[in-house]
Amino acid sequence: MEKSREEWGSKLGFILAAIGSAVGLGNIWRFPYVVYSNGGGAFLIPYFFAIFTAGIPLLILEYGMGHKFRGSTPLAIAKANKRWEWLGWWPIINAGIILTYYSMILSWAIKYLTLSFNKGWGSDTNKYFYNDLLKLSSSPFQFGSIIVPILIGITLIWIVNWIICYKGIKGGIEKLSKVLLPTLLIIMIIIVIKGLTLKGASLGLNTLFTPNWQQVKEPKVWIAAYGQVFFSLSIATGIMMTYSSYLPEKTDINNSAFMTAFANCGFEFLSAIGVFAILGFMATNQGVPIDEVVSGGIGLAFIAFPKVFSIMGSWGNVLSVLFFSCLVFAGLTSAVSLVEAISSAIIDKTQWERKKVVSAICIGGFIMSIAFATQAGLYLLDIMDNFINNYGIVVIGLLEAILVGWIIKPKTIREHTNSVSYYKIGKWWDIIVQYVTPIILTFMLVKSFITEVHKPYGGYNLPALMVYGWGIILIGIVGSIVISKKTWKQNIKSNNG
Repeated sequence: MEKSREEWGSKLGFILAAIGSAVGLGNIWRFPYVVYSNGGGAFLIPYFFAIFTAGIPLLILEYGMGHKFRGSTPLAIAKANKRWEWLGWWPIINAGIILTYYSMILSWAIKYLTLSFNKGWGSDTNKYFYNDLLKLSSSPFQFGSIIVPILIGITLIWIVNWIICYKGIKGGIEKLSKVLLPTLLIIMIIIVIKGLTLKGASLGLNTLFTPNWQQVKEPKVWIAAYGQVFFSLSIATGIMMTYSSYLPEKTDINNSAFMTAFANCGFEFLSAIGVFAILGFMATNQGVPIDEVVSGGIGLAFIAFPKVFSIMGSWGNVLSVLFFSCLVFAGLTSAVSLVEAISSAIIDKTQWERKKVVSAICIGGFIMSIAFATQAGLYLLDIMDNFINNYGIVVIGLLEAILVGWIIKPKTIREHTNSVSYYKIGKWWDIIVQYVTPIILTFMLVKSFITEVHKPYGGYNLPALMVYGWGIILIGIVGSIVISKKTWKQNIKSNNG
């Protein structure tokens, strides 16, 4: 017997939770660097092209699938076509892997938040991060000892994940999103306003947005644009299909997809302005070209920015507390969405109680996360994240487009979303899902694979890439096929019988 499905308390609650999932660490530390290194202002052309040809169409696809078939990602796909159920489990396995290393990054952010009050990272932020905090070993296979401060942070994150998801959709995730997302926005606005008043801010913004039109002709820039859109919108991670399955029957799906995408874009641009204004100040203060202070990812958050805060005096203390609070909040909204995607799938498959499922996931996830609290943790994160984002998520997005475009047929989903939406999408959506998205994503995959063969990622040796990279992809595929063979504890009617 199928249980009645929990629902969001309001459409606003759903939108905030979806935006909260999309707005994660990548918006703050990845997007500014991607724009800068891929043509500055000129990058916005491929970026917006990617949003309209992949981001929004795939969001509509996932919202439509989840809402029409009323289930988590595996259940929705199984109802649409039983033979493709395995495609619903692959992103769920990926979500579990992402969660284990995401908790480590959030643990770092918590640690830096505590250090912010007295700038406890010292004068050499590079040495503090790699040597003092991470005690980084010499290779991905040399685990060394467990770093206690990181383990404490990981424990805290899993406890918060458990508390929020234990309470369910309306009582946990919706309440969290309604508090954290507006708080996150206010904090980022304060950082941006202060950043823009700093000496040298204009240098940073000019560097960020000055167009390099030559780079727009480069295929790698277009690949970077699509990669960023996938990365930041939580597409093909099992989240959006699951979230939309909790919507009431009469909900504007199409408009919700546009709102989520544009809110996410807006936050990315806001972050980019704040980040580059502060980097412009740092370059001016040190009397060096901005190229020498710009970095992306982990280097920006835990090395470059602490260095900036150290030279800003008392304002540095305030901004550092706000910045690392921002990282923690953005990461938490994404983390709980990943836990929910996994727990919803297991609940649908087994009909077990939510509280038992969430508790089991959080205990199991915490145990696996311990590997990232070792001295090799950063290596594992680096390799796994690269392979899951460049291959796992992109392949899932491609297969989703093929499934809906050629087997379920786009008209089926389009007519469903149009029937409940004020804004109707036309046949252009069918063409994008059937042709444009699959062609572009296939091109991306081929280019990434060729690059990987000629220049192995990060200079790591082959055994490390095979175990932590390709091995993770293989676990996702094999695991999803095995789980899909298990019988559902509820009767599901599939379109293909």
